[in-house]
Amino acid sequence: MIIDYTTIGSRIREFRKRRNWTQAQLAEKSGIEPSNISHIERAATKLSLPTLISIANALEVTLDELVYGNLVKSSHVSIKLIDDLIVDCSSEEIKALAEMIKTTKHILRNNK
Repeated sequence: MIIDYTTIGSRIREFRKRRNWTQAQLAEKSGIEPSNISHIERAATKLSLPTLISIANALEVTLDELVYGNLVKSSHVSIKLIDDLIVDCSSEEIKALAEMIKTTKHILRNNK
């Protein structure tokens, strides 16, 4: 199995930026060296399970959310991502997005 460390690093960066944290702040909260956070986010190094857990705990996210894209079964993470995207939408925006999803689903299924 190939693990996509670039995707994991990007997800870590995304969650860190959502909290408006610097790499140094994430390092402090996770107990990891600041230079290692930079290397992890750029996929310049592989990270161990204990390191991944420390980062997930610091960011208050699940491991699934960090390794999303590497999992065969990840629809629950996708649903959470969609929920996070629409949480601040108006009713009209949600209706429009639902219609876009419906149309996209139809296109995807008909182009197989």
